Amino acid sequence: MLGVNLLMCFAGDEQETKHLESLEGAETRLRLFEMDLLNYESILGCVSGCAGVFHVASPCIVDHVEDPQLQLLDPAIKGTTNVLRAAKEAGVKRLVVTSSVSAIHPSPNWPPHLPKDEDCWTDVHYCRDNALWYPLSKTCAEQAAWEFAKEHGLDIVVVNPGTVMGPILPPTLNASMLMLLRLLQGCQETYQDFFMGSVHVKDVALAHILVYENKSATGRHLCVEAISHYADFAAKVSELFPHYNLPSFPKDTQPGLLRTKDASKKLIDLGLQFTSMEQIIKESVDSLKAKGFLPD
Repeated sequence: MLGVNLLMCFAGDEQETKHLESLEGAETRLRLFEMDLLNYESILGCVSGCAGVFHVASPCIVDHVEDPQLQLLDPAIKGTTNVLRAAKEAGVKRLVVTSSVSAIHPSPNWPPHLPKDEDCWTDVHYCRDNALWYPLSKTCAEQAAWEFAKEHGLDIVVVNPGTVMGPILPPTLNASMLMLLRLLQGCQETYQDFFMGSVHVKDVALAHILVYENKSATGRHLCVEAISHYADFAAKVSELFPHYNLPSFPKDTQPGLLRTKDASKKLIDLGLQFTSMEQIIKESVDSLKAKGFLPD
């Protein structure tokens, strides 16, 4: 298995580092480097000497965005390009880019009789017209990565995770877990242009290792337990935790989305066994309680 002993973040910020330093083996295997995605030289200093790089950092905001260019587009697109440039200069053998299902959906012009898979791309014009800045940022960033890799001969492979949930490591909530918390608190948002299925955080981590270690892994890799409507997810949460006053939703919360259980066939063929939606929800809610975000 891959031995990971390098991680880049804001090394002086305890919010970013304390939970990492408490991980098993961190004393001997974890090295922290401070890096700014928009500062090429800071990235190059981090990746020099590495055989492989996992680019996982990109801001995620599903609420109102004040400055799309500054908050989402520049960090995602320019940041990704900077990481790839640095990796190429440093002689990195293989680079894994974390994209998103938001680079696959929303895609309203996709043929309605076909399930959405790795061949499907989010419609950037639709995103701009509807101020969907996060899907736009992830789509443009992934497209930039593929263009750079083709032009410069860099070996990259992409993982497209769904709504990532499960046990919480950092002291703050990511956007996916915030969606779940708000649902449990009665939020009626359907996330029409965002939700496309849930995935356990440990499965996402393993997916990255699998596509890095398997040289046969190429292209994009949809990483979801199953493609599903937000209504399906909410109904399962309500079934498992009936004492919460959850809203009910129309069946078709993501118009045109075809459900499928084998959406992530490429990763399954590599040996990944996905955690069920039921288990994802149980572990996520338990973690929200343990971390004090939800009352017991």
